[in-house]
Amino acid sequence: MAKDYYQVLGVQKGASEDEIKKAYRKLALKWHPDRNTDQKETAEKKFKELSEAYEVLSDAKKKELYDQFGEDGLKGGGEGPQGFPGGFPGGGFPGATFSFSSGGGGRGFNPSNPQAIFEQFFGGGSPFSDGDFGGFGGAHGHGHSRSHRHAASRPEPVSRTLPISLEDLYSGVTKKLKITSKTRSGGSSEKIITLDVKPGWKSGTKITYANEGDELPNGQYQGLEFVISEKPHPVFKRVDNDLKMTMQLTLAEALCGFQKEVTTLDNRKLKVTQQSITKPNQQTRMPKEGMPITKYPGSKGDLVITFDVKFPTSLNSDQKEKIRAALL
Repeated sequence: MAKDYYQVLGVQKGASEDEIKKAYRKLALKWHPDRNTDQKETAEKKFKELSEAYEVLSDAKKKELYDQFGEDGLKGGGEGPQGFPGGFPGGGFPGATFSFSSGGGGRGFNPSNPQAIFEQFFGGGSPFSDGDFGGFGGAHGHGHSRSHRHAASRPEPVSRTLPISLEDLYSGVTKKLKITSKTRSGGSSEKIITLDVKPGWKSGTKITYANEGDELPNGQYQGLEFVISEKPHPVFKRVDNDLKMTMQLTLAEALCGFQKEVTTLDNRKLKVTQQSITKPNQQTRMPKEGMPITKYPGSKGDLVITFDVKFPTSLNSDQKEKIRAALL
């Protein structure tokens, strides 16, 4: 089936030169095989298609030919459009040829080496690796040796702190975030992205979106990195996967027992009961009432309660006598 070069680049027919360049820049960086070692075969195929589509649509003569005759007409070497009688124009990227086809005797388009197009576009070698680009030999089988590569390091991502409440870190939440990125022309672009915060994530958790940061002068895009920051909570303090809190007791409650309630992060009412004497700074541990443990779904830390006994600041004579009588 003939390729739709506009669809490959994700642009409309009639797209401007800048739109075509921007589309190729973004997709070539995304699908460069050096960046997709876990799906090398798929990446190589997509990278070739992108390079071929860009080579045609960025060249006015090839584009005119393709628009009139499609991929088959471009590569088949048949009768060209007006202005190209009986043949096809040459030139283009390094490695590109317009050889005689074995069929109709005309001249057909052979795509250039994808890496050659990439290097000419970005002005250097692969930004991801200094290794050989094994599978891409081009129309003539020309490879690119390491000595001719000028690999650039991957740009540092744009890092942004994302404050999240302890309640949302407990239950999980989906955030819609509006991001503004700089373009190398000095302008800016806006986009809405979706970020899924998983139950149990901790401060310092990083979520990275490839190619969603600022555009650099060389055409590369920085990644966009969000760093989770836990908002302070008025009751609970997180320590690893446990939740800690302080519960205040009167002296009477500490000596005579009590029953109190704690509102959990998911709005449950948790009863805390003590019938015996509670000493100052005594602790009780409530299993599985802490934070979810992301690595082990269904598991949770504990809730640790420290009791703060408030002593009266003064006692009158009658109160002292009653306490003495009760304790003696």
